[in-house]
Amino acid sequence: MVFKKLLGSLGVGGPTVDTVLDPGPALPGGTLSGQVHLRGGKADFDIDHITLELVARVEAEHEHGESEGAVVFDRFTVGGGFRLREGESRSVPFSVTLPWETPVTELYGQPLGIVLGVRTELAVAGAKDKGDLDPLTVGPLPVQEAVLEALGQLGFGFRSADLELGRIAGSGQQLPFYQEIELTPAPQYADQVREFELTFLAGPGGAEVVLEADKRGGFLSAGHDALARFTVSHDDASRPDWNTVVDGWFRQLAERRASYGAPGPYGHDASYGHGPSYGHEHAHGHDGDRHRSGPGMGTAIAAGAAGLAVGVVGGMVAAEVVDEVGDFFEGDEED
Repeated sequence: MVFKKLLGSLGVGGPTVDTVLDPGPALPGGTLSGQVHLRGGKADFDIDHITLELVARVEAEHEHGESEGAVVFDRFTVGGGFRLREGESRSVPFSVTLPWETPVTELYGQPLGIVLGVRTELAVAGAKDKGDLDPLTVGPLPVQEAVLEALGQLGFGFRSADLELGRIAGSGQQLPFYQEIELTPAPQYADQVREFELTFLAGPGGAEVVLEADKRGGFLSAGHDALARFTVSHDDASRPDWNTVVDGWFRQLAERRASYGAPGPYGHDASYGHGPSYGHEHAHGHDGDRHRSGPGMGTAIAAGAAGLAVGVVGGMVAAEVVDEVGDFFEGDEED
């Protein structure tokens, strides 16, 4: 798909640029490739550089509530240092590597409500212009897909997904935000837990899987959260027993009471074959503060009781998400 960008700040008659991403979803830690098509204006222009920015729509919590904005999470210079002649057409191919923690925007071809984009910046004779955002689609890594598929088969439901500004305490997180997937509990956990939250932090060797359970309170006790973190390897994606592994994670998490006390480290890595580690610090939120997601761009997606994988594949995507995504790309004014 071609997304045209008129570089208005360079003046009438300046060059234009079309960025075309290669078809198909990219993968976290994988290659993003395509072409930047330039067309010369009514004069010659010296192209200093062509830079691609990766942009995410991120939610932030603060004392006055929540807000959303665009965050640039990587930049790549893919060309430049040449003169674009009057009326000349030129294509600049590019191939860059996405950060491992790039959020997943779709599952089995259905959008999750996560909004990512690629913005092309053209620097011409000292003047810079950033074009509109081109939507960026990112699919799950095989090990992420294995976990999500197991969740669907176990009866968990997809409630929402969003990007939260802040850091997960005790993790190896690299980006300034993290992706949070909210799940309705499978029937066997519904009487113990209101909802689960899942975050993947992928890296070259595998992924950290951070789980949080919002537990139900009893007649004499308030609800509280249980936290756990596991480490899985990319090589484990083809294991046949993911349902058993994932169910074991959630069974331990649902039964374990969260530990409250003096602040301490969040926990230690635990492989999928061992029990989780628990600590005293909250897993999600900026600087370790407790976080509970409010309504955001992802909350309009619902997969219902059919389960995560089945629900998302079923295409039960609310129109509000489509509208919000369109507004983000059409109305972005960030310089």
